Amino acid sequence: MPKVKKVLESHNNKLHVKKDDTVMVISGKDKGKKGRVIAAYPRENRVLVEGVNMVKKHQKPNQMNPQGGIIEQEAPIHVSNVMHLDPKSGKVTRVGYKVLDNGKKVRVAKKSGEVID
Repeated sequence: MPKVKKVLESHNNKLHVKKDDTVMVISGKDKGKKGRVIAAYPRENRVLVEGVNMVKKHQKPNQMNPQGGIIEQEAPIHVSNVMHLDPKSGKVTRVGYKVLDNGKKVRVAKKSGEVID
């Protein structure tokens, strides 16, 4: 097994974004685009954002698509290239954690203090 795989498996990666969060891309070719997180891949430190990092995929003909052809779909981007959007102001913000009175731990926007979860 390659060393890279071992490193990926040994780390317990926790991402600051989750599925269905609204994020903005802060660097790369899609800088400034906003989108919803479709999927998160913590082991690879990557997220799949709706409408961001579109790539062309050549698809063979199959039963579902007998014609085949070239389709456009999203590709994962590194989690460091996205920032969470503040639910109150709509601007980018860092994510913090807070324990409520009932003992539940929730994510909060650092700029406004608004609860994200």
